[in-house]
Amino acid sequence: MRKLLNDFTDRYFHDEESIILVFLLTIALVALLLFGSMLAPLIVALIIAYLMQGLVALLLKYGFTERLAFIAVYVLFFGVFITMLGFLLPQVWNQLRRMMDELPNLLSQGQALLLNLPENYPSLFSEEQINSFMDGLGGEVGSFGQAILEYSLASLPSVVAWVIFLVLVPILVFFMMKDKHQLLDWVGNLLPRNRPLMSTIWREMDQQIANYVRGKFVEIIIVGSVAYLVFVVLGLNYALLLSVITGLSVMVPYIGAAAVNIPVAAIAYVQWGLGGEFWTVIVAYNILQILDGNVLVPIIFSEAVNLHPVAIIFAILFFGGIWGLAGVFFAIPLATLIQAIINAWPSRVQSKSITG
Repeated sequence: MRKLLNDFTDRYFHDEESIILVFLLTIALVALLLFGSMLAPLIVALIIAYLMQGLVALLLKYGFTERLAFIAVYVLFFGVFITMLGFLLPQVWNQLRRMMDELPNLLSQGQALLLNLPENYPSLFSEEQINSFMDGLGGEVGSFGQAILEYSLASLPSVVAWVIFLVLVPILVFFMMKDKHQLLDWVGNLLPRNRPLMSTIWREMDQQIANYVRGKFVEIIIVGSVAYLVFVVLGLNYALLLSVITGLSVMVPYIGAAAVNIPVAAIAYVQWGLGGEFWTVIVAYNILQILDGNVLVPIIFSEAVNLHPVAIIFAILFFGGIWGLAGVFFAIPLATLIQAIINAWPSRVQSKSITG
């Protein structure tokens, strides 16, 4: 056993930088697990500032000075931030409240549809099966309503925390973008001077994660905007709420698009029944998702993330279970980071092949 451990250590931890990297990753993971909610404004501001650097670099190519590019990009960010805070979020919240008020009507119509199944399809469904399903569904709906009430009451003290979050994020983004070089120099002084492993991992991350996260934001905006136009033209209720959900669905590959079919179909059914308008909405929504997956995604993402679909789904389930919606969004970048570390990790076999 000792020989096995010694061989493993000699193969993967013979390099001092690899030991330092494991130490730093462990500290980062522990800090996220223990102080993630406390550090949320700092993490969000860091991500936003990192994303904004792409626009800054683009403006620099067009002859802007660094200071002017920073001012232009930050004004754009602040304008979008205020627009979302003052217009988009209140409108989405109002539509969500209206939809929750109409939830009993949705349930009653769904109940009527289920009760007709034994009559329309007697070979597939029986009354006992439908009654048993409805009893179980009623219990689940009651538990869900109780959970929402408890969450609402428990979340009242967090209003102050949200206000602090919304105030701190723009301030932190401003200083992170303004003092980028000083902050990078400070972080660099904390790391080893000779760090080829970290540099290799960072280059791969900067190429793949930057493209992925920035592209995903663009994809969310385009898909959400097109969905809003489609829903408005078709006259679907709660168009803004459903378009926001549709835009966010692209965060979860393979699953999000299918899952959002349920609320879209439910709202369309309550509004029109199983008529032509209902099927028009369903077909239009699925055409939008097909165009997103087969046309928009290849155009936006210049470098595809080289991950197997099973690895993507596992990463979504794992990181989503740990950090919720944020974990779902960053599941693929985090999986890419892990893959980059594995690919760049120095081993004694690689060292021998390189020196030989």
